[in-house]
Amino acid sequence: MSQQESFAFAAKSAGGRKVKAARKSAKASAGAGKKAVRHASTGARKKTTRQGPAAARAARKKPASRHKAAPRSRATAKEMARKQRDISISEFFAKNRHLLGFDNPSKALLTTVKEGVDNSLDACEEAGIVPDIRIEIHQHGETRFRVALEDNGPGIVRAEVPKIFGRLLYGSKFHRLRQSRGQQGIGISAAGMYGLLTTGRPVVITTRTGPKKDAHHFELKIDTRSNEPKVKKSEVVAWDKDHGTRVEIELEGGYRGGQHSVDAYIRQISLANPHAQIEFLPPNAEKNGDAIVYPRVSEELPPETAEIKPHPYGVELGVLMQMFRDTRSRNLRGCLQGDFARVSGRIADEICKRARVKNTRRPGEVSRDEAERLHKAIQATKIMAPPTDCIAPIGEELIERALRAEVEAEFYASVTRKPAVYRGNPFLIEVGLAYGGNLPGDAPVVAFRFANRVPLQYQQGACTITKAITATDWKSYQLQQPRGAMPVGPLLIMVHIASVWVPFTSESKEAIAHYPEIIKEIRLSLQECGRRVATHIRKRKREADEEKKRAYIVQYIPQVAVGLQEILGLSDKARAQVVSNLTDVLERSRRM
Repeated sequence: MSQQESFAFAAKSAGGRKVKAARKSAKASAGAGKKAVRHASTGARKKTTRQGPAAARAARKKPASRHKAAPRSRATAKEMARKQRDISISEFFAKNRHLLGFDNPSKALLTTVKEGVDNSLDACEEAGIVPDIRIEIHQHGETRFRVALEDNGPGIVRAEVPKIFGRLLYGSKFHRLRQSRGQQGIGISAAGMYGLLTTGRPVVITTRTGPKKDAHHFELKIDTRSNEPKVKKSEVVAWDKDHGTRVEIELEGGYRGGQHSVDAYIRQISLANPHAQIEFLPPNAEKNGDAIVYPRVSEELPPETAEIKPHPYGVELGVLMQMFRDTRSRNLRGCLQGDFARVSGRIADEICKRARVKNTRRPGEVSRDEAERLHKAIQATKIMAPPTDCIAPIGEELIERALRAEVEAEFYASVTRKPAVYRGNPFLIEVGLAYGGNLPGDAPVVAFRFANRVPLQYQQGACTITKAITATDWKSYQLQQPRGAMPVGPLLIMVHIASVWVPFTSESKEAIAHYPEIIKEIRLSLQECGRRVATHIRKRKREADEEKKRAYIVQYIPQVAVGLQEILGLSDKARAQVVSNLTDVLERSRRM
């Protein structure tokens, strides 16, 4: 073998050894990897076993998808700006009708009747007409009803009919500080909107303003996007009434009995409005034509109320600044004196002096800092309470007469408090109680809540009237009362608040907000009536004890006389004299 061949053979042998070594090393590493995998899986199984079955199930889950999520779309400011638009008030309440009291079928039917009756009573009283109101409920299906409300009021001018019934927040009462049942200009138009949403039927109105005027008939709908009425029909018709209005609304509802029924509402509305006659035709009586009549107790209308200006104590800073901008007065002194109640020239000068603002300054030029100083000066200045001729209470006599006509009891009491003020708004509390008679003695007392002569039938637990009743110590007035609950006994409580602005907790006007001034007045009224009831209960207990003792005398004195006759040998005439003498002695000793 040549030297070159030896070198080639050696290189080949070395290369072969390197290849074998590389293969051996690869096999060793592969074996180590498999061993590591087995070790890892065994450890994982042991770890899973230690962690429990829940972790084991989680470990056996399939791996997440390997597909990547699509990139998220991002809107630009211009695209978002194109989506913005105005929302009308009717469109808002169409989606949030529960805020107006249309959150279930039975409540929707009650709210519709309530809003129509409120409008009729307000219109009749303002026109000086003793109200005659007819309510009809016709059932056209299991949940389909047609409500008709008719009154003898002054009627509605033809041009105003579409606005009143086809536009929300349109009315004559919101801007006036004067007692009225309606406040916001929402009620009857919201009822028509609910009927349109649930049945698609328009509101039907027939109205006449006088015997020599034409009667106008309307059918209209409300456009919820624009809050504008759409008149479907307008014509002159023959009508047998000299003046008045008839409204018909078809809606999805539920008619049932109980505390929150239409029947209970009409019963209570007649109680708080003794000057009104109400005729009610329920669905179950429409075939026979038998209407239920609640006759009026009094022929006299409530006292006419006056419109007042806002009291300075009830005006907030932002409202005060707006009034300064809107006033027609040329100087601050004239603005304070002319636009507010109970502010004389002297009081206006005192307010300006406290605020360090000239009384000759133009109201529209008052800065925010100056307005804030004026607002603080108003609160620090002693100003007379607002006038109370804007409130018309029911009166103690009429409350008692209405209770006697409604409830058969053995004792009645009523109280009308003097007017008070909350946030610059005058208000007045009235309470009536009926005790005993046919009222159940083992159940919680019946509480009737009224605001401006309107019954409040829902949200009793959230109302300040309920809070005042439960906070009163009725045990002091001879009644049982669980802690923090209504008293128990044969008692009916009627509480009425009259105000130019009743602080309701929501737009549906179902409960009164908790103001300390209102709670205080209600409690004082309840306590005054409670003392009268307690006096009656104590008197009745005394009379019962006396009767019991008298029965003992009648029962046992003749037996005593017979015993004395046998012992002393008395004649029958002497025995009769003994009975008379003993009875006289015991009667005199019992009365001492």
